[in-house]
Amino acid sequence: MTEEKRPDAGEEQSVAATPPGETGEGQGPTLREQERPSVLYQIMSGSALMSVLAVVLALLIGGLLIAFANEDTREASTYFFARPLDTLAAGWTAMTDAYVAMFRGSVFDWQAGSFAGMVKPLTESMVFAVPLILAGLGIAVGFRAGLFNIGAQGQIIVGAIVAAWLGFAFDLPVVIHLLVAILGGLIGGAVWGGIPGVLKARFGANEVIVTIMLNYIAVYLISYMLKLPSFNPGRTGQRSPAVSPDATYPLLVPQWLWPDNGFRLHWGFVVAILATVFVWWLMERSTVGFQIRAVGANPAAARTAGMSVGRITVITMVVAGALAGLAATGQVLGTERSLTAGVAASFGFDAITVALLGRSRPWGTFFAGLLFGALKAGGFLMQSLTATPIDIVLVVQSLIVLFIAAPPLVRTVFRLPDPDRRRRPRRTASTTQEATA
Repeated sequence: MTEEKRPDAGEEQSVAATPPGETGEGQGPTLREQERPSVLYQIMSGSALMSVLAVVLALLIGGLLIAFANEDTREASTYFFARPLDTLAAGWTAMTDAYVAMFRGSVFDWQAGSFAGMVKPLTESMVFAVPLILAGLGIAVGFRAGLFNIGAQGQIIVGAIVAAWLGFAFDLPVVIHLLVAILGGLIGGAVWGGIPGVLKARFGANEVIVTIMLNYIAVYLISYMLKLPSFNPGRTGQRSPAVSPDATYPLLVPQWLWPDNGFRLHWGFVVAILATVFVWWLMERSTVGFQIRAVGANPAAARTAGMSVGRITVITMVVAGALAGLAATGQVLGTERSLTAGVAASFGFDAITVALLGRSRPWGTFFAGLLFGALKAGGFLMQSLTATPIDIVLVVQSLIVLFIAAPPLVRTVFRLPDPDRRRRPRRTASTTQEATA
């Protein structure tokens, strides 16, 4: 056997001094390039300041659209070059009136005749926020694992079907009936979310495609269920029997405590808070949460460390589906109190924006859900008082997603420094002599 040639001391020192993956050109990507995070990871790891600035920028552009859509502004623009201040004043008035009306409809209406009427808009924002928070938490958990869960809409629908059926088809004691209905909605969403998890873990199926297809199946499933005699005795195909009062969320501010308050806020909001605390503990304090974050950051490294990526994928999708099913209970057991074809509305898709705005962090998602709930609640009063199309709210939401996905654009607009930009090392006398040598 020939003796293997060993490098001499100079060669050993040269090899040791060269970082792995940076041994020269033409040798493939460097280690730093191999460990470069994905686009999704970069979006998720942005700062809270970028989220706030994205909302501010979206509201500014939305204000410009409101001004352009206003009839007085368009009329004043016909003689803009003669009296430009008239156009600017009309646009400013249209924008401020619209946003003031939105604030009155979502936070505090100081023109109401009673204190209950003044604070009712805030409670309406919290009502709209319940399904957004819960479904957003489910999508945020998927994002932390590197999974794009687009199926929250279908998971909400299936969870709503199960929760509503348990709510009106059975006669159980008061507290037990509500708990059974909540658990049924949670399990229904978990099963529907676990299907794409199993398909991805077992067969490598793309979770985006599978969850989108399951959304379509869920839409046709609820249409079919509402035509069954048990779900729709009148055969109208529009609404199921009302959920039993024993299976509904109690009002957070009952009538006996504050007569004639008119609040719709129910204990589902408390469930949303508890779910946020649970997701925070799961992701930040539990072993499973650590594995979810590890798989999301680098699946290959997690697999090398002995983690089962497939098992974590299934667990993540089950948890995400369970949270979406819990969001369905806020609708069928709290607000609607029956099953309808539009019970999920657009909560499943809006929750994606909520999770993005919250940077996939539990409390960030919670406050983002409150913001979007306020946008939904305030949009109705804005439309009724100022004749501003409520579609402006959808435009603002879309702009928020755009700016969150493009942090360099936000930094450019506000002239913020890029924290990832490397600083060039200063040239000292020693480095200049070495370069000359």
